Amino acid sequence: MRVRDWQDILEEVVDSGADAGDWRAVAGNRDRGIGEDMYIGHPAAGVFQLKTYAKNPYEVHGVGTQVARRIDDDLDPLFPDAAAGRFGVQSPVEDEREAKAAANRLEGVLEAHSEAPTTGDDLFEDVMGALDSPAYGPIEHDSYGRPDGLDDLSGEFAEAERLLNAELDDLVNEDETNRGFQ
Repeated sequence: MRVRDWQDILEEVVDSGADAGDWRAVAGNRDRGIGEDMYIGHPAAGVFQLKTYAKNPYEVHGVGTQVARRIDDDLDPLFPDAAAGRFGVQSPVEDEREAKAAANRLEGVLEAHSEAPTTGDDLFEDVMGALDSPAYGPIEHDSYGRPDGLDDLSGEFAEAERLLNAELDDLVNEDETNRGFQ
């Protein structure tokens, strides 16, 4: 298992070439210490674990690793189904031309949905398509605690959990983020 910067893990997700709408995720507060945990998985691309924390309001640091090469029958029930919330991963636009093209596609999607009966899920799918999102899908997320799925996945990947916790704790200590204000 290779521990890397959390942004390198997200880059691997973006560059995976996997079907964008088949990703699923579970996220919430870390079990101990500051920061957040996230598992993001795809049936064919694998399962990735991220641990991050906000050093300040403008800077997020973290670590991650790939914990499984695919979502198998044992892991599948640990990830949410379509009834959960939604998440998306987005790459920044390259230039002004690309930004205008994305804005035009998004405007077309919003116009179409405003004129026809539709669901929130349909709108989400079409927006992700218009923005050419490389990864999106259902997420079980708790902004103030830890969803059960997060504890289940942490138990499944206990060694990665231990290693990533140690690495993130080292980052927090190096940044002196845990000291508070004096």
